[in-house]
Amino acid sequence: MEAKRRIIIAGGGTGGHIFPAIAIANAILKQEPQTEILFVGAKGKMEMEKIPQAGFKIEGLDIAGFNRSSLIKNIGLPVKLLKSFFQVRKILKSFKPTAVIGVGGYSSFPVLRTAQANGIPTFIHESNSFAGKANIMLGRKAKKIFVASDGMEKFFPGNKIMITGNPVRVSISKSAVTREEGIQFFGLDPAKKTVLSVGGSLGAKSINEALDKNLELFEQNNLQLIWQTGKPYVEKAKHTTKGKPGIWANDFITQMEFAYAAADLVISRSGAMAIAELCVMKKAVIFVPFPFAAEDHQTVNAQNLVNKNAGIMIKDGEALALLVPAIIALAKDESKQQELKSNISKLAITNADEIIATEILKNI
Repeated sequence: MEAKRRIIIAGGGTGGHIFPAIAIANAILKQEPQTEILFVGAKGKMEMEKIPQAGFKIEGLDIAGFNRSSLIKNIGLPVKLLKSFFQVRKILKSFKPTAVIGVGGYSSFPVLRTAQANGIPTFIHESNSFAGKANIMLGRKAKKIFVASDGMEKFFPGNKIMITGNPVRVSISKSAVTREEGIQFFGLDPAKKTVLSVGGSLGAKSINEALDKNLELFEQNNLQLIWQTGKPYVEKAKHTTKGKPGIWANDFITQMEFAYAAADLVISRSGAMAIAELCVMKKAVIFVPFPFAAEDHQTVNAQNLVNKNAGIMIKDGEALALLVPAIIALAKDESKQQELKSNISKLAITNADEIIATEILKNI
């Protein structure tokens, strides 16, 4: 009888790292139910809440990322990094992992670096088309690197790369929610075209301001709006949309499968996970990349789709003037919508989690 495998999954920080990590963990357990899985994240970050909610154990590290906006805040970094390496050594010693998987986010660095120094097989999942610095450094000694798009040889050794796509939450990839059910969920009118606006888990200031300024244009053009505002903007949005039928506004959408089902058109940031979900859901999308993402990777992600005629891009700084007119023009252009839907759907990968799980289990 083969010894039970024990796997650590390290990383987090945003939903874009956490949701794929959970999808991979579940796919591993589906193939080998006796596998023991432990997550390692950063204390005080989103993963410390989301991972236990998904039914997994997580250990937190005292670690912080480099603060680009305030150099003074980086004074304690070396101490925190050193402390996290001691914490990782303790975790590895007690858990004795067979393999370690890094999903990005700064907590993955000390875990994978220590595992590599101890000869434990490591794997990386890089969700963006522009690799993060930590992953590039770790890639040299990783066993396999799973990526979402082609052209990643400029960051990683070519012989270790495997294009798998990004794992999408099962609630979305296997969703059977109909458009009618989606529209009903938000209390809207099935006869009207519906725009969904999502700005990532924290909201998007430029998108919010553009919508706020032009709300009456939705009504004038017979359009409805499902507006995920993010926490910082929710009060203002609720105030502006009060008494306006055909507009649903809230800080967060817990059941995204209903929002995607209801949407005829989508306005979105261009994080890797948002894109993976929109490909699977076959949506006509206008992307507004977040300009301050590391190495401006959201613009790279969106441009990648624009080149394949699978999306439209509007720069963050131009959103106020151009976004709402562009979504209205797209709503009236049926053939453009069909073209975008058809091209984005060709990029959909629904079983990335299974492919990654199989490959990891085969190599440890």
